[in-house]
Amino acid sequence: MAVLDSKIPDGPLAEKWSNYKEHAKLVNPANRRKVEVIVVGTGLAGAAAAATLGEQGYKVKAFCFQDSPRRAHSIAAQGGINAAKNYKNDGDSVYRLFYDTIKGGDFRAREANVYRLADVSRNIIDQCVAQGVPFAREYGGLLDNRSFGGAQVSRTFYARGQTGQQLLLGAYQALERQIGLGTVEMYNRHEMVDVVIVDGKARGIIARNLITGKLEKYFAHAVVLATGGYGNVFFLSTNAMGSNVTAIWKAHKKGAYFANPCYTQIHPTCIPVTGDYQSKLTLMSESLRNDGRVWVPKTREDAKAIREGRKTANDIKEEDRDYYLERKYPSFGNLAPRDISSRAAKEACDDGRGIVPSGLGVFLDFSDAIKRLGVDVVKARYGELFPMYQNITNEDPLKTPMKIYPAVHYTMGGLWVDYELMTSVKGLYCTGEANFSDHGANRLGASALMQGLSDGYFVLPATISNYLAGEIFTKPIPTDHPAFIEAEKGARSREEKLLSIKGKRTVDDFHKALGKIMWEYCGMARTAEGLTKARNLIQQLRKEFWEDVNIPGQIEDFNPELDKANRVADFIELGELMVIDALSRNESCGGHFRTEYQDAGEAKRDDANYAYVAAWEHTSVDADPVLHKEALVYENIEMQVRSYK
Repeated sequence: MAVLDSKIPDGPLAEKWSNYKEHAKLVNPANRRKVEVIVVGTGLAGAAAAATLGEQGYKVKAFCFQDSPRRAHSIAAQGGINAAKNYKNDGDSVYRLFYDTIKGGDFRAREANVYRLADVSRNIIDQCVAQGVPFAREYGGLLDNRSFGGAQVSRTFYARGQTGQQLLLGAYQALERQIGLGTVEMYNRHEMVDVVIVDGKARGIIARNLITGKLEKYFAHAVVLATGGYGNVFFLSTNAMGSNVTAIWKAHKKGAYFANPCYTQIHPTCIPVTGDYQSKLTLMSESLRNDGRVWVPKTREDAKAIREGRKTANDIKEEDRDYYLERKYPSFGNLAPRDISSRAAKEACDDGRGIVPSGLGVFLDFSDAIKRLGVDVVKARYGELFPMYQNITNEDPLKTPMKIYPAVHYTMGGLWVDYELMTSVKGLYCTGEANFSDHGANRLGASALMQGLSDGYFVLPATISNYLAGEIFTKPIPTDHPAFIEAEKGARSREEKLLSIKGKRTVDDFHKALGKIMWEYCGMARTAEGLTKARNLIQQLRKEFWEDVNIPGQIEDFNPELDKANRVADFIELGELMVIDALSRNESCGGHFRTEYQDAGEAKRDDANYAYVAAWEHTSVDADPVLHKEALVYENIEMQVRSYK
């Protein structure tokens, strides 16, 4: 078993990051012009990293598969971004944000990484305000805050219901500035299909031009992957339909360890599924739980009457409503963390008290807030969220409660990275949701934007120089090098094989089949029996995919079905690894809930045997991966039962 060196600096927790920066190697500004860096993905983490590296003077190549970085999935984030500013003077601090994040992740994250994230969070707000991000403000002009799940303070900065969009526009304008200055070269409509390794170091990528279908080769002294999460392995998720795992999966197959793949976050406030025709789900911001109260009828009879249209929510008297989060978790109430809130909703629906025709839905009710504050105040707080819900459901949530149910949203797992954000492959870095590093087994709301911008603006630019300082005399490797040619041939061979199958089933058909397996057996609740069955089903599905998928069109052409097939093939392989990981972790923690390991419905951790990061090494598609463990040592926080009651 390989020893995983996390490179955590010595010294007191609060001084580790400053000590690291003071002793890290630097690159002379004149030498930075000689060094090339590839950044794959231009959402918050990628755009911020590319812009900052360009500002520092490196030669950057940035890649995105969309027609513009503005279409990155970061734009969909609604509720806000956490920062330990304590503007509300309600007791917040860097330590409290650090503690809430560790506890929220069920004590399955690295102390050093999380403290750095909490510390850097304050700088993010200052930089974004300077960029012109229109955060909400109080009457006196100060930035406003609101609460989010898993915290008892108000630390979430927001821009109505468009926080991700506004932050991405800030990062995008910083990126475009560097493109204009010539330090960043932008490659739109390009998808990375392999990473090139030369003498054990990442030295470039193979990218498919999605317009022409041609494969193109690009060199760099270091490669940064910032390609987001892999929630679309479930087919139905809140992710954009194009979100995929391909970049980090290809890196995994070239030697980068994949950490904690089974840690999937189910978001409690999504619009319920209405039919098999759906291709994605819609998120309703967690911020709505500040003013919305979650409930179901106390009796199955009332719930059935609502499902059948014989009663409405307004027909259920107050004393006949079960505000189950307030009942079960009185200290946090409707702002209980996402994993706990999601399981509570599932529990209520499994009890026969769901309120939509499928039985899988609960109410999010704003009537109390409207009575207390007035409808105009409530509308103003959440921007376009209410109109968006009404456009989708044809119901006005200001007159009748929203209907919500948990759905796949975020993935805490990803490529294993050390304190410097370098993977187990030298020169290959991973940032944002694509890595595993900062959230443990469950991400607190409003922390995704925080991590993406922290990694992109502040962490990666400070750590990558420690590696690049030793690469300034490495001459650019020509793309006719055998490693580039071999990687290109491998990618082309896979495309040719896919097109040659000429089967009868569509790519989407296989993707939906995979999603149903994953949701049924590796979703909100998991069992050893179900996971074992899921692995067999996925292996059979993979066999059928490579025998019966049908992909029209040509290779060197605009062919979105071929692009999709490449991604789904990777999802199928990833799905098996997720199941293997979930099966190996005989405990419940955060988003990983094994029903065999619970205490009165709450997750039951096993710290004696599972307080580690599970980092998986790829062997081959047909062989078991190798597990490497990074022990999680808590020196500043005492591991304890995670309670929000």
